[in-house]
Amino acid sequence: MFLPVEEQAAKRSRGKLDSIIFDLDGTLWNSVDTVLLAWNSILKKQEKQQLSREDLEATMGLQMNEISRKLFPALSESERGQLVKECSEVENVFLAKQGGRLYENVEQVLEKLSQRYRLYIVSNCQEGYIEAFYKYHDLEKYFGDFENPGRTGLSKGGNINLVIERNNLSSPVYVGDTEGDLKAAKFAGIPFVYASFGFGQVNEYDEAIDSFEDLLKIFR
Repeated sequence: MFLPVEEQAAKRSRGKLDSIIFDLDGTLWNSVDTVLLAWNSILKKQEKQQLSREDLEATMGLQMNEISRKLFPALSESERGQLVKECSEVENVFLAKQGGRLYENVEQVLEKLSQRYRLYIVSNCQEGYIEAFYKYHDLEKYFGDFENPGRTGLSKGGNINLVIERNNLSSPVYVGDTEGDLKAAKFAGIPFVYASFGFGQVNEYDEAIDSFEDLLKIFR
């Protein structure tokens, strides 16, 4: 039986819950359709086999080097690296112009949460991806900081710790949808809220939500 997530945060840091750190894909939005268009535009130019929606969904939560090995196993490491670099650059352009699909009531919930807590994003994405999310959906105003391995080269857990240290957070929690998100929260020593509507399956968590709006029930 888990303690309520606010009590978990207080127990670990001896302070009142002060902040919420979010994963992006599968937690705040689903960008697969736009990303698929971007990547397939590059693959078509290079006369390579097109990806399916299922191909991309199977890589959610992974870092770019892991994604490249999973999607393009027949290529050499250098070829994979160059291809993913090109796809990622075009992906950022597509996302800034077309956006992704926000989960229901995301902005309304963020607005309410931001009145009580400091909000952040840590995602396993390339540099420019979170900025594209901000640009199209105009949500930057709700977040105090963000981080990703494209800028730091760190693991997700390492980037969570970086955001915690950089912003002097005393009692944060992490909200995500994959096993990797759970492991990252454990690495950082903070409670984990599982977004069951996302891409992953997680059996261990401090709290679970079936919709983004459920966060308002947890963080009252």
